[in-house]
Amino acid sequence: MNRTDIAIDIDRVVNRYDSVTALHDVSMDIREGEFFTLLGPSGCGKTTLLRCIAGFEDVTEGAIRLRGEDIAPLPPHKRPVNTVFQQYALFPHMTVLENVCFGLRRRGWTEMDAEGRAREVLDLVRLGDFAKRRPTQLSGGQQQRVALARSLAPNPEVLLLDEPLSALDLKLRQAVRVELKQIQRETGIAFVFVTHDQEEALTMSDRIAVMSEGYVQQIGTPRDIYEAPQNRFVADFIGETNLLDVEVSAVSGGMPDLTLPGGMALRCPAADSARAGRGHLSVRPERISVAAAAEDTLPATVVDHVYLGTDIHLHAKLSDGEPILVRIQNAESSAIPATGSMLGLRIEAGAARLLVD
Repeated sequence: MNRTDIAIDIDRVVNRYDSVTALHDVSMDIREGEFFTLLGPSGCGKTTLLRCIAGFEDVTEGAIRLRGEDIAPLPPHKRPVNTVFQQYALFPHMTVLENVCFGLRRRGWTEMDAEGRAREVLDLVRLGDFAKRRPTQLSGGQQQRVALARSLAPNPEVLLLDEPLSALDLKLRQAVRVELKQIQRETGIAFVFVTHDQEEALTMSDRIAVMSEGYVQQIGTPRDIYEAPQNRFVADFIGETNLLDVEVSAVSGGMPDLTLPGGMALRCPAADSARAGRGHLSVRPERISVAAAAEDTLPATVVDHVYLGTDIHLHAKLSDGEPILVRIQNAESSAIPATGSMLGLRIEAGAARLLVD
């Protein structure tokens, strides 16, 4: 069944070489015009999957379809996709304009058409005034945009980006990712972006596929991934979270009854079908507030606090010695509890999530 809104259909893909399986039965669809991110730690299979789409790696089992057509038999240069790599590989002896024109000429474009298209995409990436410069005369962010313009010039149906911002410093990376998302919206092309940086994924993506050890752990919007992780790996990998050991006594209407350290009772949503027994509760640090110790609070002892400018990280331990992190927004009225003091912690309603794996 073909859906007109699907740009790439990845159907039960396995990538195996020798005795190593890099991808295990991976399935997902990437929609037309969306910014889709493959996110995970080093060695999780995200770059291997991108290379399979590009044609640089073989698919051992399964299929990859571009707009309904199986592209497995096509060599990389005949696939209607283009790739932006970590290393921009710009020709230092050529001008910016010549770098962008190079691939078009190799594809048989006339000199006039190639130059016209190159100037068009350079304007798109805000480098129209830099056409006569050489790569060594550009900043890292500008070089990245030249590489992006070169990849966009042939009008690919899908653009693949393999950690293209990793070589940039933090401030420049933050600025460029805003521009990259804006360019994606203006072109309307599906972008498939590979990164290990959770903040990049959350701020840029329409949807995210979280991967680990060759398996897809969860696919969803940034908010879904952050607020409703399906398992412990996703909860721990995306942002910061507290993973507390809890006792699940009963399940009613999909809302399990939990007992936290210190005896506090709680009901919360569960990631999967909940069952009685031991479980792990995921609570984001910013969804916990500090209060005076009371029966309806989680008792804790302050261990330390760390000032981070925008907020304060309060490190505490529960009655069973389990550590817990609380993030307090920095404000003039913010009171920082003293080290060693006792306090009560309140978990925001609906903020906790039971992970049963």
